[in-house]
Amino acid sequence: MIHEYKNNGYNIVMDVNSGAVHVVDEIVYDLIPLMEDNLDATVEELREKTSGKYSDADIKEVAEEIRELAEAGSLYTKDIYEDYVDKFTERKVKDHIVKAMCLHIAHDCNLRCKYCFAEEGEYHGRRAMMSYEVGKQALDYLMDHSGNRVNLEVDFFGGEPTMNFDVVKKLVAYGRSQEKIRNKKFRFTLTTNGVLLNDEILEFANKEMGNLVLSIDGRKKIHDLMRPTANKNVSSYDLIVPKFQKAAESRNQTNYYVRGTYTHNNLDFAQDVLHLHDLGFEQISVEPVVCDPKEDYALREEDVPTLLEQYDILAKEIIKRRKAGRFINFFHFMIDLEGGPCIAKRLSGCGSGGEYIAVTPWGDIYPCHQFVGEEKFLMGNVFEGIKNPEIGEEFGRCNVYAKPECRNCFAKFYCSGGCAANSWHSTGSLTGNYKLGCDLQRKRIECAIMIKAALADAEEQEKEATEEGA
Repeated sequence: MIHEYKNNGYNIVMDVNSGAVHVVDEIVYDLIPLMEDNLDATVEELREKTSGKYSDADIKEVAEEIRELAEAGSLYTKDIYEDYVDKFTERKVKDHIVKAMCLHIAHDCNLRCKYCFAEEGEYHGRRAMMSYEVGKQALDYLMDHSGNRVNLEVDFFGGEPTMNFDVVKKLVAYGRSQEKIRNKKFRFTLTTNGVLLNDEILEFANKEMGNLVLSIDGRKKIHDLMRPTANKNVSSYDLIVPKFQKAAESRNQTNYYVRGTYTHNNLDFAQDVLHLHDLGFEQISVEPVVCDPKEDYALREEDVPTLLEQYDILAKEIIKRRKAGRFINFFHFMIDLEGGPCIAKRLSGCGSGGEYIAVTPWGDIYPCHQFVGEEKFLMGNVFEGIKNPEIGEEFGRCNVYAKPECRNCFAKFYCSGGCAANSWHSTGSLTGNYKLGCDLQRKRIECAIMIKAALADAEEQEKEATEEGA
């Protein structure tokens, strides 16, 4: 399968199954799809199909180059992974190895974000704080069910986890005390809205947290509209920005990211990303809202063309800033064309309900944080274990081949079939596809690859100029 597109002056050809990406001139771009089902096409056939646009000599030369790429396994490669991923998922379901946990340390929050799927921290239930005893049992459960895996990940989540920070500190200390004993190594993450962030919390986070996720939506007007404080007269933007700037600098602009959400209220979200960069943040994620379509801030199908254009605007501006020496890393444009996750991971996604689980303040286990509070997805608890294994089995068998609309999509090896929660909430099925999300994901992948091409091109031009001047 190949996928061709033009972006920012580049002709890009993706060979989906091999992962090869080719930046080509016009004649190669035109001939590649014509030869996909007929590699031995003659010059005469190709001339006719291109309406005499190219000379016979050029067609002959390019056709031969295309055949060489095919023989080298970087063009027209076949999909050989379906049988493999079926065996992998069956083994994963059977073993129930857990490596990552979202620990809901607080089902309460000091902001009143309008789009919050956690319903201001309550998750369809009561407000609660996780006790040390429940958290300790959750970490024990993770270690007990991690098999031979050494590296484990725990995200302190909410609500707002800094509202229960003493328990966070005690759990980190307990986890560290078990690392040598159990031959495990914890990577902790803290996700915070920043309202309670202070020097003590930041110092602790910089010592113990492998990653820090700082919630901010962008420009002040947009942020305060969607993330108000309980006291509507106080700007949450003004409260958190200086703290977040200090946090980013204290971590040397690495191992953190500011994470925002865009809605129908800011379809020009590229400006929010660039605003965050202008504030001094280099690691940025701003993602589309997923909510009840009846909400006035919900994204709509008619918004898609505008949103796609915004990704193009953002991609070009990122190139411009990177060339000028202003580093910026946009989460949704991160793409590894040379390594990246193993093929099983690429095909089966985040591992929700299997390798990844979420735990509530009272110890209930759900497939991920976005399913917490939906009783249909209650898997068990950390004290008694998994009581409803069929839930994990359903998630475990969910991969790109289980989703009909993913099979022939060029993005399947990059998005891994998308978010299970988005699929469920938009279609009522784990194997459904959230159409709007898919449209945006495909565009992000195209932009990410174009950025790689543009920066590589700029590097090559700079190298040539240096050699000429030497």
